[in-house]
Amino acid sequence: MKILAIANQKGGVGKTTTAVNLAASLAQLGKRVLLVDLDPQANATMGSGIDKTKLRHSVYSLLLGESDMAKTIVRSESGGFDLVPSSRDLAGAEVELVDAEARESRLKKALAQVAGQYDFVILDCPPALNLLTLNGLVAADAVMIPMQCEYYALEGLSDLVNTLKRIKQNLNRKIEIEGLLRTMFDPRSTLAQQVSDQLVKHFTSKLYHTVIPRNVRLAEAPSYGRPILAYDKSSKGAQAYLQLAEELLARHDALEAAV
Repeated sequence: MKILAIANQKGGVGKTTTAVNLAASLAQLGKRVLLVDLDPQANATMGSGIDKTKLRHSVYSLLLGESDMAKTIVRSESGGFDLVPSSRDLAGAEVELVDAEARESRLKKALAQVAGQYDFVILDCPPALNLLTLNGLVAADAVMIPMQCEYYALEGLSDLVNTLKRIKQNLNRKIEIEGLLRTMFDPRSTLAQQVSDQLVKHFTSKLYHTVIPRNVRLAEAPSYGRPILAYDKSSKGAQAYLQLAEELLARHDALEAAV
């Protein structure tokens, strides 16, 4: 079971879009996938077709120990994957967990309940380096970092890389950067091309070949509660996320073969 956190402390870079559509694409390729929504905004939950107002249990009750995985997991019919949903209650979890024992490893402990039941667990982390993101990074084997090719992207990336180094030293020795993903890419932009070239130069081995384009259909799909494959599978966005899933699996297989 590979646990992959989708993280970047910068907002608006396509984290949730990537989490939902990568989960759906891996499911389309025959993998057993669990998506965990760690963001109080619950956008991944709604984008998977789940009504957050009708939930009896969520990741909030899971982290506080008020429910277990079996009670919390719901099925995304539109995505073909399982989901640990989020709700607005999650915003209060940080305050309630302040004095809790092993507060940064609550999610890791919960995921142990489903060990072996999934091929991939995708964690959609909030756009902040807070306790919820920390829970995701402590539980994860690796981190995928979505980023736009814009002026401040490289600066934010260095902050995140330094944070991951500290987590690796103190809380999770196995965590690695799985890869950097260029999102919302507009090839007509000179700046986007320049930043992309910088990423290729400095992060060659960690940079995915797949590039996610800026795509209207990708932006529309969440409002219908559907991943892009269920909304418009012929769109450029859908094809890009399928390509990303295939590249991820190819990397995964290559690593396993090398061990």
